[in-house]
Formats: sequence, structure tokens, C-alpha cells
Amino acid sequence: MQSDLRKKLIDAFTLSGGDFLSGQRLAEIAGCSRTAVWKHMEDLRKDGFIIEAVRKKGYRILEVPEKVSGDEISLGLKTDFLGRQIHYEESVESTQKIAHRLAADGAPEGTIIVADEQTMGRGRLGRRWHSPKFSGIWLSVILRPDLPPPKAPQLTLIAAVAVVQAIEDVTGLVPQIKWPNDILIGQKKVTGILTELQAESDRINAIIIGIGMNVNQKAADFPEEIIETATSLAIEAGHDVSRAALIQSMLYRLEKLYKTYLDKGFYPIKLLWESYAISIGKKITARTLSGDFSGTALGITEDGVLMIEESDGSLRYVYSADIQLDE
Repeated sequence: MQSDLRKKLIDAFTLSGGDFLSGQRLAEIAGCSRTAVWKHMEDLRKDGFIIEAVRKKGYRILEVPEKVSGDEISLGLKTDFLGRQIHYEESVESTQKIAHRLAADGAPEGTIIVADEQTMGRGRLGRRWHSPKFSGIWLSVILRPDLPPPKAPQLTLIAAVAVVQAIEDVTGLVPQIKWPNDILIGQKKVTGILTELQAESDRINAIIIGIGMNVNQKAADFPEEIIETATSLAIEAGHDVSRAALIQSMLYRLEKLYKTYLDKGFYPIKLLWESYAISIGKKITARTLSGDFSGTALGITEDGVLMIEESDGSLRYVYSADIQLDE
């Protein structure tokens, strides 16, 4: 976790808009001595920040290292509560496991857990998620909405819209959503979302949204078994992409959509989700535990359930399935 003093300094630089901040002003903001400010500036330099120091003007940050630790995410973050508490690890088994522990211990809403590598990343249905070091975004977010447990799947769809919007913001690429939780570019998967619950029978204690995004992997970085179905933003954009900028945009977009959802309900999110969906109006096959069936994807219900019209005109409501495009 970031120290409170270091977080105050980073927040001050975020609000400065690139202007110089004097050592005295930073000391007043952080509630410490100018010597302590100098020490933290040196620590930031050691961590890869490029800092300009000018006599009688003070300090300003010119460049941040390409990491996804707390400092890099905080510098420029424009949210009210998402990402204001950051738990960073260079390498973990799974950010979801840490998030479950922190949520059970009372971590505040908006806490994020981020790692530069996952050794046991996982997706839906227990599938493994390939999460190599320093190349992707491996992130979990803790939310605490006052909602009954059946509403939880809606949060997956909200997160999917936020991810698509963030990718558009930062890269200019145009992703699409494959129900319920895959983000595709050119029909190859670039992001997966896993939503898990800590709940009682009638109320949610915490929703933990895990996001795994392939950002700067090259084709050679993918295991042979997924090279035909997976891609990265760098492959599609033709250049590396700032992971910190993506996280900042993703948290900003998610917070904005989450507030809209809590204020106005799911309908505005439903319209956005359907506008990004790759399958709406297309022939698909849904592979479920009770069997496979095909039809035309019509959209999603207010509860986020996929509606499929079969050839005889009957409607199927799909709560959980793997979706395959037939055309």
C-alpha cells in the first residue's frame, strides 16, 4: 500500500496540472518537513520517475515509469473513490484472492488490487488466464452496493462497458463485447471479466470485479493453444500502450457508470452494453450445462440475461453459457 504522505504528494502533483510545486507548499499539503519532501522526491526518482527540480520554483513530474503500482495509477487519477486505496504487488497468484481477503477484512469500497504478474490467474468456469509479467493489466476492484445478490450479474456488464470505453479513450481502437464478459477486437479476445460475490441471503457485502487485459503482449508471448483466439492492444494498435493510463480511464469510466446505475437503474447501462455487443441480431450457438441451442441474439433483459429467439419463434433466456457466433 502507498504511504499516506506519498499519496498526498502524488495527489498534489495530479492537481497541479504539470505546474511546479515548491518544497514548502508540498510540505504544507503533506503535513511534513521540507526534508521529508526531498526524501520522497528522491525515492520517486529511484522508482523511475523523471522529476524536474528548479531553484525557487520547486518540483514537477515530467515522466512516470511504465509500471502499474500505486504511484503511477494515482498520478492523474480523476475518480472520487475508485482507486483511492491501492494494493499493489509485483507478482501474485491471483488479485481476486487478495481482494476477497481484503474485502472480508473491511476494505473500503473502491479499493483496487493490481499486480504486474499473476501466476494463477483465472477466468469464468475455473479457466486459467495467461497473465505474464509487465505486459497486461491484472486488476480487481471491490464494490459495496446496497443491492440484493440477484443483481450482481449486472455489475459484470457495467464493467464490460467501462473497459470498452477506456480502450477507446486510450487507443482509439473499437472493441466489442461478447456476452457476458469477453471484450473482443477483430473477434479475438483482449479482456476477460470475472465477477464474484461476498453475500448473505438478502444482501451483498462486497462485489469483486476481476479484470484481465492483454495490453503489450507480442504474438510470441501467447501460448500456442490460444494464439488463434487471443490478441493484445499493442498487436492491434501497432504500438505499446500505457497500462497506467488504461487503468485510470477504466476506473473513471467504471465509477461514472456505477453512479449512473445506482441513481437511474440498469436501463441506461443496458442500452450502452447492447450498442457495443458483437452478437445482437446475429445467429449464435449457446453452449450451456444442459445442452447447446442456436438462434438469434435479441439483446439482454433488465437483469442482464441474454435473450435468444429460436427458429420456431420461441424465446430462450440464457443465464450462463459460452457463446459462439455462427455468422
